[in-house]
Amino acid sequence: MRGPINFFDSARAIEMRIEPGVGGRILEIYQVGAEGTVEDALELGRITVWEPGARLGYRSSVDDTETTIGFEAIDTGTRVTVEQVLLPGGQQAFYMWPNVIGWLPAWIDRRDSAPRTTRDLDRISMALYYEDPAAAARWLSDVFGLDSWDRVPAEGERAPWLELHIGNSALILFKLKDRGAPRLDHGLWVYVDDLDAHFARSTEQGAKIVSEIHQHGYRRYETLDLEGHHWTFAQARPTMA
Repeated sequence: MRGPINFFDSARAIEMRIEPGVGGRILEIYQVGAEGTVEDALELGRITVWEPGARLGYRSSVDDTETTIGFEAIDTGTRVTVEQVLLPGGQQAFYMWPNVIGWLPAWIDRRDSAPRTTRDLDRISMALYYEDPAAAARWLSDVFGLDSWDRVPAEGERAPWLELHIGNSALILFKLKDRGAPRLDHGLWVYVDDLDAHFARSTEQGAKIVSEIHQHGYRRYETLDLEGHHWTFAQARPTMA
C-alpha cells in the first residue's frame, strides 16, 4: 500500500522489485518504460548472499547496514531469522526490521487469499490527537474493530507511528501535546456492512452510545470513544443516493 511512511518517495512509487542473484538490486520503482524496463528508480540495496530457501543477504544502499535473512525448516513450518548490523565505520542505520516483523505473520496468514491489486489510501485521512495514542489504538481496535497495517501496540509498548485503517482510509494517531493548537471537536463517519453487528460489538465492549440505531435516509448510530471524540457509524456508502 502506498502511504506516507511506506516508501522513500510515496508520491511516485509504483512497485518494489528485487533482481535475483548476487549483485542484484533491490529497487523502489518510480517509472517503467517499454517492455517493463525501469526508467526511474531508487536503489535500496544490493544482494550479497543468494541461497534460495536458505539465506538472503543484502548491503543497503541508503544507509550503512547489512542484513542477512535465514530460513530454517522446523516441525511446525519455517523459522525465519533476521540480522541487521551497522557496518564497521558506518554512521547511519535505518533499523526498519523490528517494524516489519510485527506485521509479517499476519500478512503471511492472508497472502493466499489477498487480492493481487495495488491498494491505495483514500485521498482524505484523519489524524486524531490523544493523551495516550497507544491506549487509544488498542481501544479503537477492541471496541470498533479497526485494523492496522502494522500492529496495535501492547500495553506498555511504544510505537513511533500509529496508523489504523477503515477500508482504504487511514486514521493516524498522535500525542496530544504534539499538535500545539487548541483542542478541536471531531466528527467521523464510518460506513459499515452490518450496522446491527457493529452496534452490538460497540455496546458489548462498553462504548458510550449517544444515539442508538435510527434511520433518516440511511441507518446509523452515534457513539463516543474513550476521550470523547464523536463517531457516526452508518450502513450506507458515500455514493449511495
